Amino acid sequence: MSTRHLIDLDSISSDQLKDILDLAKVIMKHPQYFCDSGHGKIMATLFYEPSTRTQMSFQSAMLKLGGKLVGFDNPDSSSVSKGESLRDTVRVVSNYADLIVIRHPCEGAAQAASTFSRCNVINAGDGGHLHPTQTLTDLFTLINTKGTLSNLTIGICGDLKNGRTVHSLIKSLVRYKNNKFVFISTPQLNVPDYLKQIVINAGCEYSESISLSDSISKIDVLYMTRIQRERFESDEDYKNQKGVFVLDKEKMKKAKYGLKILHPLPRVDEIDYEVDDDSRAVYFDQTEYGMYARMALILYMLENSEKKLDARPESNSDKCCCNPRCITNHEHYLPNLYIKVDGRTVCEYCDHTQPICAE
Repeated sequence: MSTRHLIDLDSISSDQLKDILDLAKVIMKHPQYFCDSGHGKIMATLFYEPSTRTQMSFQSAMLKLGGKLVGFDNPDSSSVSKGESLRDTVRVVSNYADLIVIRHPCEGAAQAASTFSRCNVINAGDGGHLHPTQTLTDLFTLINTKGTLSNLTIGICGDLKNGRTVHSLIKSLVRYKNNKFVFISTPQLNVPDYLKQIVINAGCEYSESISLSDSISKIDVLYMTRIQRERFESDEDYKNQKGVFVLDKEKMKKAKYGLKILHPLPRVDEIDYEVDDDSRAVYFDQTEYGMYARMALILYMLENSEKKLDARPESNSDKCCCNPRCITNHEHYLPNLYIKVDGRTVCEYCDHTQPICAE
């Protein structure tokens, strides 16, 4: 890796990503060979936001490797409830653990945490920004169900604006040859412009659709996502988008025989229960594949484990990020950091494009 931490899959080369996925395949076939691989190691799970699959998948992965766990699944049961900063929590916990897995509602929180940690940090989801280990899960699922990560037409449906799983998946699948995308959403929940630019820069084709029924016959993979209540500013905004896209038996009649349906879960009402018994639905298998993918990632990270603090960056601007969900607007001691991407000024924490006045 180009860094000790996994904040975004961009920090992993294509060769390293292949190594992790290959290792996951070996672990899945021969789990008994790895039951003591994490012996003597401790993983801390810091979940500032509710989670079932990601948290339990990581915990199961570490336990199956013979390691141990510390952490919290509710910040109200930790010193966070007393006002402890992210910086202080991470500084303390990194003295106890060999690896920190963090989920946080603020975008860029994992990046911020990594600057104060003495051990490796894995991003388990930061707001509506990124979710790299879900993408590892998705890629490993595709390898096992489609047999390839190339030459696919991938339909992505639902909340494409706030869906961190969607953002990470798009950024990874553009690495592979001849992939095409169909973005299926309402205009209000469309893919952010910066991600469309990433697709264009990679030489991939994409189209946009407001109809799942019209698009389903064209795709090889359907990645369904829920409309996320927690990402909306009001219940009214949420209700206006909820229930627009529902996958049911009637739509499945139009789909290819070899279609595979993935979903990061939890689902609400976007996939009818009657679809669960269709052999093309692999979202429950996907949860098991995720455990093996995370076992491989944990081993890969522990090989590069070293107790140290990285050099801390200094602010390169006196302007705050204009994204209210950015971690810098909640943990005010953090330096303001911006980079230039395709002529835009972008926050290093949350990838949000800044207005011209922020330059």
